[in-house]
Amino acid sequence: MANKKITELTEETSPQGADLLALVDDVSGTPTTKKVTVTNLMTQAPVQTADISGFITGLTAGELGDFDFDDNAILGFSASKNDQTGTTYTVAASDNGKVVVLNNASAITVDIDTGLPAGFNCSFVQKGAGQVSFAGTATVNNRQSHTKINGQYGVASIVAYDTDTYILAGDTAS
Repeated sequence: MANKKITELTEETSPQGADLLALVDDVSGTPTTKKVTVTNLMTQAPVQTADISGFITGLTAGELGDFDFDDNAILGFSASKNDQTGTTYTVAASDNGKVVVLNNASAITVDIDTGLPAGFNCSFVQKGAGQVSFAGTATVNNRQSHTKINGQYGVASIVAYDTDTYILAGDTAS
């Protein structure tokens, strides 16, 4: 990048270490032009480091927006798995945020009873051939009035949008 004015630079043009930058010094009221290499300027620039741990504490995923994690793992956001092999299962408060894997050759009934708070969410995987049906004392709504997982390897989730009132969504069937 030899002999270019700063106004001629584009986003694709990066100054190289040996390139000269013209600086105008006007401390005394008389402008004086001086030249400095990019390398010399950068070695004299103070290095700024920031501790952002105080900022991150208490930050929610929604507040991150379009944050780029540079292909690094996001820790603390993985779901635990709860394996079930019976023909009935009652959803518990401890299932909040978990993936319940239901594996049986016979039909399985998942009871969603009252008592779980708004914001509760849980996913279900029908691993076995036995079709999973949702029942219980809580109100479970589905856009198509479905009450089952569609079939083996189907996935459905429940989300409590109000106390004891859920949405069942995913690969569902009637």
